[in-house]
Amino acid sequence: MPRPILADDQIHPAIRTQVATLHADVVRSVQEAAATHPVVVVGMGGNPFVRKARRALDAAGVAHKDLDFGNYFTDWRRRNALKLWTGWPTFPMVFVRGMLVGGATDVQKLIDSGELARMLAA
Repeated sequence: MPRPILADDQIHPAIRTQVATLHADVVRSVQEAAATHPVVVVGMGGNPFVRKARRALDAAGVAHKDLDFGNYFTDWRRRNALKLWTGWPTFPMVFVRGMLVGGATDVQKLIDSGELARMLAA
């Protein structure tokens, strides 16, 4: 299921580098964490759903790497780079073995169904 992304040839050459590199450091840090940790929770300070996801993982005994980018008042532009990269509109963003599995409600469903344990065991 590919999602629509503006093709490079539809972006003027003068701005392609800016489009490609805007807050790339944030995206790269999440990519690196997702490549080296089985479970990564990407969040922001003050968000109750980020805390909910982390508590659910803790209760299930699942170790996780936590990355936070600002809060409701800071770093929203940097967080937007993650939303554009993943297509996921909210925080947290939970990655399991490098795969985006969704947010707090989604990870709780994976825990409850046993699928998270199967994903981690694979």
